[in-house]
Amino acid sequence: MNNERRWLESVLKAAEESTVVMPWARGTRRKEMISRRIEMEEPDVLSA
Repeated sequence: MNNERRWLESVLKAAEESTVVMPWARGTRRKEMISRRIEMEEPDVLSA
């Protein structure tokens, strides 16, 4: 039983140290990236 507890503690510790960004947490950053891409794709309109 002690071995199982150590394993569980190490798994929980590793989960806390995880730096993976979940899809629902990247909304603002993703919107900024998409807006920059759209700005680059729009042709420049020259005024006469």
